[in-house]
Amino acid sequence: MRRWLIALALGAASVLAVAVILFGTALSPTPAVAQRQDCQATLGPWPPAGGGGGDGAADAAALGSESRQIAGQIIASGQQRGLPPRAWQIAIQAGMTESGLRNLPDGDRDSLGIFQMRPSMGWGTPTQLQDIPYQISKFYDVLLTVAGWDTMRPGDAAQRVERSAFPDRYHRWETMAAHLIATLGQVTDPTGCGTGTPGEAAARAIDAATRWLGTPYAWGGGGIDGPGPGQGGVVGFDCSSLMLYAYHQAGITLARVSWQQYTAGAHLPLAQAQPGDLLFWAHDPSNPASIHHVALYLGNNQVIHAPDTGDVIKISTVWHQGLVDTATRPGT
Repeated sequence: MRRWLIALALGAASVLAVAVILFGTALSPTPAVAQRQDCQATLGPWPPAGGGGGDGAADAAALGSESRQIAGQIIASGQQRGLPPRAWQIAIQAGMTESGLRNLPDGDRDSLGIFQMRPSMGWGTPTQLQDIPYQISKFYDVLLTVAGWDTMRPGDAAQRVERSAFPDRYHRWETMAAHLIATLGQVTDPTGCGTGTPGEAAARAIDAATRWLGTPYAWGGGGIDGPGPGQGGVVGFDCSSLMLYAYHQAGITLARVSWQQYTAGAHLPLAQAQPGDLLFWAHDPSNPASIHHVALYLGNNQVIHAPDTGDVIKISTVWHQGLVDTATRPGT
C-alpha cells in the first residue's frame, strides 16, 4: 500500500535492542522531560485517508507546462509575501482542484481562471480574473481572512476560500502539492516535524511495554500500575491501557481511551514516524473520533500492541486496513 512503510527505519533485531541502539544510553528510572516542537503535520506529504490521493511525485510529473508554471508562480508569490509553505500548498490544492492549475477562460456560470473565481461574487472583473498575478494575490488575500487557516488541513482551508459544494475534493491533491512545494519551493522539511530521533521518554515507553509481551488482552483491564482485571475477569491490558502504562513509566500522562490518546502530542505524517510514536486505526481513517485501536511504533514497520480478546500483547507488522495517516508523538 504505502511505500513509506518500507522506508521507515531505526528498527532492530530484538525489541530491547531497539531501545539501546536507537537511543544510545542506558534506561534511567527518572521521569523524562518532553521536548515541544513546532510540527505542522497537516501540511503533508503523506498518503491521504483511503489512498485516494495517489503518489505526489507521479501526479506532479503528469502536470503540463502551463500547470507547472502556475504552480511556480503560486510559490513565488507566496514567498514574496512572506507566507509560509502551508499557504502555498493550500493555493496549489485549490487551483489544481478547480482548474487543473490552468488559467481557464470560462467555467461554471461566470467562473474564470485558476481558482474559478466569479465576477458576480465580487472576486474581481473578468479581465482581472484572467490575470494570473491578480488571481494568486486575491486567493492569498482571502485565505488570510480565514480564522485558523494555518492550523487546519490544507484541503479544508482551500474549501473555506472556495466555498465549494464538494468540500472534500480538495484533499485529492495533498501529496502532489506537498511534493511541489518541496521541489519547486525547495522546502526540505514541509511539515516542520524534522527527522530527529525521539527523546528518552520514547525509549522508556518501549522498554516498559515490552516487559509485558505475552500478557493477555483484557478489555477494560490494566492501568498505570500494570496489568489489571478486565472483562470476564481476565488480567491484562487492552490496547490503550498498555499505552497509558508505558508512557506513565516515562513520566508522560495519557488519556485512557485510544481516540483520546490521538491528541496526546504533536501530530506528524507517518513517513516521519519514529520509535515511540503512537499509531492508530479507525473505522473511518479520516475521522479521529472513530479510532478504535492504538499501538506503539518500534521502527522497521513493527508495533507492539494488545490486539483483541483472546490474544496477547505482541509485536506485529504494521497493517494497512483502517490505518490513520497521522502518528502522535506523546508529550510534544
